[in-house]
Amino acid sequence: MRSMSPNVPLLNDYKQDFLLKRFPQTVLGGPRLKLGYCAPPYIYVNQIILFLMPWVLGGLGTLFYQLGVLKDYSAAALSGGLMLFTAFVFQLTSLYAKTKSATVEQILTTDILAEEDDHEFTSCTGAETVKFLIPGKKYVANTVFHSLLAGLICGLGTWYLLPNRITLLYGSTGGTALLFVFGWMTLCIGEYSLIVNTATETATFQTQDTYEIIPLMRPLYIFFFVSVDLAHRFLVNIPALEQMNQILHILFIFLPFLWALGTLPPPDALFLWSMEQVLQFGLGGSPMSTHLRLLVMFTISAGTAVTSYFIPSTVGVVLFMTGLGFLLSLNLCDMSIVFKHRVTRHRVETKSQPFPGDSAKLFTWKQYLMYIIILVLALLETSLLHHFAGFSQISKNNFQDTIAYTLVVILTVLWILREIQSVYIFGIFRNPFFPKDVHTTVTVFSEKQTNLLKIGRVRRILLNLVSPFAMIAFLSLDSSLQGLHSVSISIGFTRAFRMVWQNTEHALLETVIVSAVHLFSTADSWWNRSLNTGIRLLLVGIFRDRLTQFLSKLQFAVTVLLATWTDKKHGKSATTVCILSTIFSPVVLVIIAFSALLSSPLLPLFTLPVFLVGFPRPMQSWPGAVGTAACVCADTVYYCQMVPRLAAALQTAMAAGSLGILLPGSHYMGRFQDRLIWIMILERGYTYCCINIKGLELQETTCHTIEARRVDEVFEGAFEQEHTKVCSFNEHFGNILTPCTVLPVKVYSDAKNVLSGIIDSHDNLKEFKDDLLKVLVWILIQYCSKKPSMQENIPKTENKRETSLIVLPALNSVPHPRSLEDTDSSSSATFNDWSDDGNLFDDELTITKGKEEKNNFKVVPSTNLPIPGSVNSQRASDHPSGTVPENDLFKIIMLGYPAVDKGKQGDLVSIPLREFSCSHSHLLSLPQEWTPSCMPSSKMKEMSSLFPEDWYQFILRQLECFPSKENASSVLEEIAKDKVLKDLYCHTTMTCYFSLFGIDNMAPTPGHILRVYNGVLPWSSALDWLTGKPELFQLALKAFRYTLKLMVDKASLGPIEDFKELFKCLEEYDSDWYIGLVSDEKWKEAVLQEKPCLFSLGYDPNMRGYTSRVLTLQELLVQVGKLNSEAVRGQWANLSWELLYATNDDEERYSIQAHQLLLRNLTVQAADPPLGYPVFSSKPLPIHLC
Repeated sequence: MRSMSPNVPLLNDYKQDFLLKRFPQTVLGGPRLKLGYCAPPYIYVNQIILFLMPWVLGGLGTLFYQLGVLKDYSAAALSGGLMLFTAFVFQLTSLYAKTKSATVEQILTTDILAEEDDHEFTSCTGAETVKFLIPGKKYVANTVFHSLLAGLICGLGTWYLLPNRITLLYGSTGGTALLFVFGWMTLCIGEYSLIVNTATETATFQTQDTYEIIPLMRPLYIFFFVSVDLAHRFLVNIPALEQMNQILHILFIFLPFLWALGTLPPPDALFLWSMEQVLQFGLGGSPMSTHLRLLVMFTISAGTAVTSYFIPSTVGVVLFMTGLGFLLSLNLCDMSIVFKHRVTRHRVETKSQPFPGDSAKLFTWKQYLMYIIILVLALLETSLLHHFAGFSQISKNNFQDTIAYTLVVILTVLWILREIQSVYIFGIFRNPFFPKDVHTTVTVFSEKQTNLLKIGRVRRILLNLVSPFAMIAFLSLDSSLQGLHSVSISIGFTRAFRMVWQNTEHALLETVIVSAVHLFSTADSWWNRSLNTGIRLLLVGIFRDRLTQFLSKLQFAVTVLLATWTDKKHGKSATTVCILSTIFSPVVLVIIAFSALLSSPLLPLFTLPVFLVGFPRPMQSWPGAVGTAACVCADTVYYCQMVPRLAAALQTAMAAGSLGILLPGSHYMGRFQDRLIWIMILERGYTYCCINIKGLELQETTCHTIEARRVDEVFEGAFEQEHTKVCSFNEHFGNILTPCTVLPVKVYSDAKNVLSGIIDSHDNLKEFKDDLLKVLVWILIQYCSKKPSMQENIPKTENKRETSLIVLPALNSVPHPRSLEDTDSSSSATFNDWSDDGNLFDDELTITKGKEEKNNFKVVPSTNLPIPGSVNSQRASDHPSGTVPENDLFKIIMLGYPAVDKGKQGDLVSIPLREFSCSHSHLLSLPQEWTPSCMPSSKMKEMSSLFPEDWYQFILRQLECFPSKENASSVLEEIAKDKVLKDLYCHTTMTCYFSLFGIDNMAPTPGHILRVYNGVLPWSSALDWLTGKPELFQLALKAFRYTLKLMVDKASLGPIEDFKELFKCLEEYDSDWYIGLVSDEKWKEAVLQEKPCLFSLGYDPNMRGYTSRVLTLQELLVQVGKLNSEAVRGQWANLSWELLYATNDDEERYSIQAHQLLLRNLTVQAADPPLGYPVFSSKPLPIHLC
């Protein structure tokens, strides 16, 4: 068990020692007789005494009974009372030891290198010894309850194992001695686990035992065995009960073996599994998507069966079963929520439309009306046919036989229509009716699939309308409903009338089988004489389910055997395991049959062909609520966007039958590009099912890549090859994945390109600078033209006497002086990215820089900004008389900034007040806070000549910001001729331009572009000015990113011909693109809002090259296949055993290694956290199938 190969261990050396210590403790119920260190002998002696204490106390009662001193019940009471007293003594002693050791625990020093279970024992009765032997309970309530239960179990166990009682059952002295000795061993194991020290169980369902449920597991099964004996004592003359008691007495001594192997489930898993099985096979329901829904549905369904027994009228019983069967098969929870929302809704409807998967879209008034009509027709049909059946027995039988033959025809037609919807028939033969070579556009595939969808509509009508009414007619004519009904009739027919709607396809199959057996068997046979039709359907349903599970588990076992045999790296060890599995194949078949009988997973130990029967558990396999846990990462957002669209596509495929029979517990896998989707059906009802969708990681590991490549090969072999033969075979039949169909889904396609030759081209970089000026101008004008106050201020400015004045920095002015402190306070983090440290002339972005340096200006502190472009004026009356601030004078009279006194600041010159030549120019004016005053005059003169005036005037003439004015074009022409406004845009644009490129005015380098794209600007005299205006900074950064995208498009698609094409291109960027960083929150928002396209720039340190990532929202074909559900359950059961019991969390362990047949790595990923790590997991999603 050390390893299957030198590099892939099953268990490392430490885990092997750990497991060898833990397993004997599990077998014995808690005694730690194998320690990893040298312990005093009294530790082992004390554990043996504590282990045998129940036997000693029970032996006293047994001895007094055998001597005739006490009656059997008195002996049991004596043993139970002594055990109760002893249990309280144990718990009080443990509590005292905890209190005493807590005071000295801080004084004692421990070796941090010692083993985790190393203890220092000072004496036989010391506090440390008692704590080691009896850890005690976490809660006082459990201390009392477990002690009481220990006394009860000991008393009943004594009664159960009385020698005279065993001899009376078997009549053998030798058998009595054997059962007595090993029976008390079982009782001692159960008592020790309950009251002394709880062993770690191999059957672990919860990751943490918060409420101390695990100690109750073994006593629970003991109590079940004893309860059967008690029933046999007080209910005499029942041969079946006596035989069961005899069998259980023998099985009782094998309980430790079953506990050690993990075959028997813990109490919580047993409770959920039992409710699920009874609801599904006894009451005709379905496994539910949540535990609460399961509990509620089980209670209502059980109440329905009980109520039907007490209804005196046969017609009333039939109507009650038909009506409740239909109603309980509907998705009543979601329907009631939607109905209540619509009735009580008073708020205004939001403009955002919900996705197709929303519950509000699933149920319309038409659906409610359809359900009401179906219910009325079903009740009417049932009452009429039941009334008709009471008149003529001969006519009724002939009519029922006719309906039976009709059901056979319907079943055959439905099977054919379902099979031709999928790409493979029986998963083996290629469907000749399925479109060939679907590796085409979505439009072409949709045209090819039109005929199949039409056939799917016919199938849906047969399945949802014709079949249920035909089966109701068959059941209503049954003679069993004419007489007095019994318990078996209430249970059998309650289930039958429910199954008609809950799972129509399986109900149809079961009805056809029962009808065929009835038609071709004699009337005197046990099947026809002793069983009514409802019980026959129930037995056939159980047999059908268990047979299906057996075949699926057998296929899984063969796949595991082949996978181990063909894996050459395992060598002789794999061959040996396979040979032994083949030799002991009869034993393997028995294990598979027993696993199918219990509806529990077939557990391949370490995913080798060494099989165990896993403990029964709910169909979901995990204890937590669906969709509450996932390993959220940057890739999660793509699955969030995709899931509603995928649910809508699944709705069409499921309704048509492309995914086969929809059963709770079925697993499907979807694949497109680099994404893997895991789909599980949680619940199934009439015209609906609930599913859970998980998204697996996009960052593929080596194992992930190997299995993902095999998934691609499986789908390509089914969908993307020209099949010349009429009926070809599935080349990957042995794989646990069987392709089903292809779904058109609107999702993001992810394209990653290398920008070598584009971003490092000298010509492109030179054009980049010119384009940046144009984009900056366009961004600023668009920003001002869309401000909220534009339309409100138009009427107020028509009077030309109300002129607007603005001040511009003179071209010969110099920047404000800054103190040394101000100079040093400029963005140090930004400057560090541009410092001389490292390679001065290296264009690449320094990878070792922290994220804090790269994100200096991504989150800009919020400021109270005025409405952009509005006139922020104040009246003189707003200030007390004589207290008007001097620097507010320009606001009072709506003039420009005041002139600067040269005497106070000699580096600034007087700035003249300048008036807009157009009265409407202030509507497009930049905010006053953005007026630059930090550029050197020489630099401003030099750079002002670069301002694209023609482009500026072209943009103004293209604006559509005056929709209510008839002379909008003339107004825009006047604004375009306003030189003051032009100079304002020129100065602001050139200052931003200067800030983005820094001191040097050279052509930018690729490294420079990447740094600025990430928001890290070079140092310049205008840096503080720009970063101090967060809104303007974001606009400048946006312009820079738009320019980069423009450069890439020009290099890929060709140059821009004229201003009109450039203007259209920028409008497309603004409306249809998000251009930014993948790590930005706005990137995630754009994905969720389904922005048509997204663009990002990056650097690949491995390739040492610059890359771009483009996401495009479009309809793509998602390939979907069905997984072997038993293979998934089996691998998940092994995962749970390995991590929760063997604690084998080695990332390189054998059971997580990639395998192309079993898809081990992907299956492990899809498990619920903390054992698995899907990056996305949805809440239960209702899918409407009508």
